Amino acid sequence: MVQQLTPDTAALVIYPESDGQPMADNTEQFQWIVKIKENLEILFALQDNVFVAGNLLWYAVQGDVKVRQAPDAMVVFGRPKGKRGSYKQWEEDNIPPQVVFEILSPGNKTKDMANKLLFYQRHGVEEYYIYDPQTNELTGLLREQDNLEVIEEINNWVSPRLEIRFELTPNTLEIFSPSGRRFLTSVELDQIREHERQRAEHERQRAEHEHQRAEQERQEKEAAQLQLEEERQRYQDLLARLQERGIDL
Repeated sequence: MVQQLTPDTAALVIYPESDGQPMADNTEQFQWIVKIKENLEILFALQDNVFVAGNLLWYAVQGDVKVRQAPDAMVVFGRPKGKRGSYKQWEEDNIPPQVVFEILSPGNKTKDMANKLLFYQRHGVEEYYIYDPQTNELTGLLREQDNLEVIEEINNWVSPRLEIRFELTPNTLEIFSPSGRRFLTSVELDQIREHERQRAEHERQRAEHEHQRAEQERQEKEAAQLQLEEERQRYQDLLARLQERGIDL
């Protein structure tokens, strides 16, 4: 007999905010998770109705704490940004994450990955991307009706939802935003910010130098005009004195 949850009993269910598993098994996996999640945050920073999260537990069915997954990164269109301890789908207008990412590590088991695929397929994910940094292999799956089907040609694939482009080089995966900007690590982003800061400072110093030079030229011009006026006045005074003595020039 299946016990039906009433609103009162459903409210008593506790949904843990952690599954007890580490976010990543190694530094490379962690770096990739952070890189993808943070760049997606940047990409959709100005869109209030796009929620991006990393390693957040997603509960798909109210009252059943076992029906859950924690994608390494996920994007939900149609939901506001904000803090969440977990993503309870029934509290989010029943909107599932449309795009999810998983970064593989040696600790990933085939059974676990199969369960993830079945979960994402069953609960409405539209795009599912799996990247293995060790082998530099990217797998993409796209929803076709009720199933997630493998994308046959993933190199240079453009995500229908995110509009980002995946490019597999001989050594790594590069991801590009719709504007063509490459997804960067936090260190690379900081280096760019520092470069821009130094460039701005250089431009400020150059502008200040130009201002000082222009001011010096203005002062020199005014001094020359003043000197010319003084010379003209002395000449007029001399003419006046000569005329007083009856000497006309």
